[in-house]
This record gives sequence, C-alpha cells and structure tokens, in this order.
Amino acid sequence: MATIKDVAGAAGVSVATVSRVLNDNGYVHEDTRTKVMLAMKKLNYYPNEVARSLYKRESRLIGLLLPDITNPFFPQLARGAEDELQREGYRLIIGNSDEELEKELDYLQTFKQNQVAGILAATNYPDLPEYSGSFYPVVFLDRTKEGAPSVFSDGRAGGKIAAEEMLRGGSKCITLVKGPDHLPTAQERFSGALDVLQNADAQFQVMSAASFSLNDAAALAEELFAAYPETDGVIASNDIAAAAVLHEALRLGKKVPQDIQIIGYDDIPQSRLLFPPLSTVRQPAYEMGKEAANLLLHMIKKEPLTETAIQMPVTFIKRQTTRKDDDHE
Repeated sequence: MATIKDVAGAAGVSVATVSRVLNDNGYVHEDTRTKVMLAMKKLNYYPNEVARSLYKRESRLIGLLLPDITNPFFPQLARGAEDELQREGYRLIIGNSDEELEKELDYLQTFKQNQVAGILAATNYPDLPEYSGSFYPVVFLDRTKEGAPSVFSDGRAGGKIAAEEMLRGGSKCITLVKGPDHLPTAQERFSGALDVLQNADAQFQVMSAASFSLNDAAALAEELFAAYPETDGVIASNDIAAAAVLHEALRLGKKVPQDIQIIGYDDIPQSRLLFPPLSTVRQPAYEMGKEAANLLLHMIKKEPLTETAIQMPVTFIKRQTTRKDDDHE
C-alpha cells in the first residue's frame, strides 16, 4: 500500500508539499499540484480520512445507521443521503444493526472512533445517550423522537389511504397487519388504517408482525390464511409482508385481485416486478434520504434551521393486486 512518502518520491516533491495538496492548505504551484495528483493516481493512493479530519479539525465522514440492509427500502434511503452528501464532499460509513442493540452500540462506537461529523439514524433506540447530540449532530431518518431533528413520512395518512382503497375495491373480510410495536412509524400507519375500518363498520381482524424481515413475513402469511381462510383483503405492514402474502395466496390457488386484494407499504423497486404487480403506498425513500442529509449538513455548518421535523407525503400506487372501483359491482 502506497504511503505519502511514496507519493512525494514519485512526484519529486517533499512530503510537506504533498500534505499541503491533500489538505488544501498553503500555496502550491498548479504544476506541482498536478504532479502530486498524477502520482497519487498512479500509485492508487488514498489519504487516511481520519488523519485528515484530525489535521484539519473538520471531518468529512457521516455515519449512517440502518436497521436491516436486506430490506430494499433502506438502501433507497441510503442512496438519497449519499447523493446529497457527496455533492458537499462528504462520505458515508454505513452500519447495519439488524435491529440488535449491541450491534447498534458497536457501530456508534465505530462512528465515534472515525471522527464522524454527524449521524443519520434509522434506529429502534432513539433514546440512547449516544443520540443526545452532545457528541455529534444527529438526524433521525424514517424514525421520530420528540423535539429531535427527524425526517419521516406521513404514516397515518398512508394507513388511511390503504384502508380506503381496500374498501373501494369491495373487500368484505379484511386482515390488517400491524407492524412492530416498538416502531412509532409502523404504529402510525396501523392507526390510520384502523380509524378508517372502524368508522366504516367494516369486518376486519388484526395480526401483529414482530419485524419487517422476510423470514417473519413468510411465517405470518402462512399463519394468516390458516387462521382467517375467508380473508378477501390484506393491508400489509410493508411490501415484504405483502409479497409473502401474495406468494401464499397464489400457492393456495386464490386469484389476485378477484378473490383477494393485497396492499403493501413502501413501494420498494421489487414491488412492480411481482406478478401480479403490487399495489402499495409509496414512501418517498430517496427524497427522505436527501432531506435528512440536507438537514444534517445545516446542523454541521451551524446554520439556522427553518424546521427540524420534516414530514413527507405518501401516495397510493395502484397496480394489479387491487380491483378497479367497478370490478366488484
């Protein structure tokens, strides 16, 4: 692995000159700067970001904490954040907690050791002292904490939209899947759907999902049809759960959407590739990531904030797992 001394030797300059180029500190003639940059490229040399942060007393690293990187929703959040941060010269360190407290604490320690300038956290544990703001600026992403900077979507409106679409399609016996109890965002969308179904005096039952994982979704789908074989409509807790319900419904010989309607939540890219393509409530994941990154950058630069809790709208994406208004007449 090349060192700063190797770069200096290849460029025919001193180590101090290479350091000035790397840190953009002090005068360096443009021809000399070009020689150094070419030498770095030839030697495949990359400066140590932590060392640069300590030298300049300004970190260009951001920690991003995700709960489950296998869920396609979260890479969309990450991509939005990354694109926004890269435009400002920052880089991401991504930690995947698997919704485990110990792993999350380990990643937070790693972020601290790497001198991050701030953290974006899609955490299940927003009350940890590491998020208190005393160590670094923190923005909660797809999560909320009262009084803390956060970016999230309108879950209650999303649940309401899903329930209204299910009733509009004519389902008479609906199963409402409640997301994990420890996630306020999941409970908001559940509450929105619950309000609509109760006010419509619809026949429905509730099932609880312990997590948003694929394995739990597959088990829940089997349990759903075993417990409620008469179900003709499912409002799932997310698209992964909806995909599992769709798979199980087809396995049982049910026609979708003629025999059963299914509505997901998130609009992950795979939703439109299912057969039939999944109707779902879209969270603007990419845009949420960008907004959270932008909010964090304002905090890092100590710029005034016009708002700290940013709620983004959701939309219904009608595909082929729900019926048209007149299909059931």
